[in-house]
Amino acid sequence: MSQLVTIIGGSGFVGRYITRRMAQAGWRVRVAVRRPNEALHVKPYGAVGQVEPVLCNIRDEASVRSVLSGADAVVNCVGILAESGKNRFDEVQATGAGRVARLAAELGVKTLVQISAIGADATSDSAYQRSKARGEQLVQDHFPNAVILRPSIVFGSEDQFFNRFASMARIGPLLPIVGAQTRFQPVFVDDVAKAAAKAVIEGVAPGIYELGGPEVDTFRGLMQRMLAEIRRRRAVVNIPFPVAQVMGAVMGLLPNAPLTRDQVRNLAKDNVVDPQARGLADLGITPTPMEAVLPSYLWVHRAGGQYKAIHESASRLRQD
Repeated sequence: MSQLVTIIGGSGFVGRYITRRMAQAGWRVRVAVRRPNEALHVKPYGAVGQVEPVLCNIRDEASVRSVLSGADAVVNCVGILAESGKNRFDEVQATGAGRVARLAAELGVKTLVQISAIGADATSDSAYQRSKARGEQLVQDHFPNAVILRPSIVFGSEDQFFNRFASMARIGPLLPIVGAQTRFQPVFVDDVAKAAAKAVIEGVAPGIYELGGPEVDTFRGLMQRMLAEIRRRRAVVNIPFPVAQVMGAVMGLLPNAPLTRDQVRNLAKDNVVDPQARGLADLGITPTPMEAVLPSYLWVHRAGGQYKAIHESASRLRQD
């Protein structure tokens, strides 16, 4: 019988790519999510019965124990960018991660991969980053041989970074951002999935790996790259941090808040790979450049959609 991996949060943005790679490698995949009926899109990633969504809430001891029972490996992809209802940073990203690691050790799971984030820091003024650091510590306490992956901003066709700002650019002449000079090192989502799959299938040295792409750019630079790709001229306007803090305090009260004070704190710090950290190269993975991927999905935000390039080509022909 093929080996079984439980991927907690395996239907989300990063999780679905890990699910696909593990299925392609011949593993049985248990996709543990809060709403299995909304995760049916992962079933075609494998043969009939190979990929199965199951119920799990990382805040609930019994459900986590159930989905880890019988698993050879577990990958925890669960994370939140903003708190909502019972989903608090500490409950999900610290206590929840620790619960997964503790139960995995108790149940004899051989391999644990934890998806964290660059910037995890127990002394940070950001609750998000503090909870990530606390989660990493609990994982290592309970499962010393765990592999922890810290990606920078993750991009890909379903991302909520380039797609979000490209959507904003469709409705007005200005594109407001916070932290225009903050540097990022975007990493392709499937490169993160390769790293996770390699850690499970081949086994890699335990510890922390920081994952970033081949390019480092400022927030403003990334937005200008995105605007060039969607063929729209917009003024990228930086919102000063004091003003952004006030906006975050107000917007943070809204459902599905577009900006919170904690996110503003995160945007004040660079999000790039530490030169001393282990990364994709140590895993034998060549990072994918943004130019190889962005055109494949950002075209939907162009005024003419997929036909914009054809129109541009025809225009050049008429000029000739």
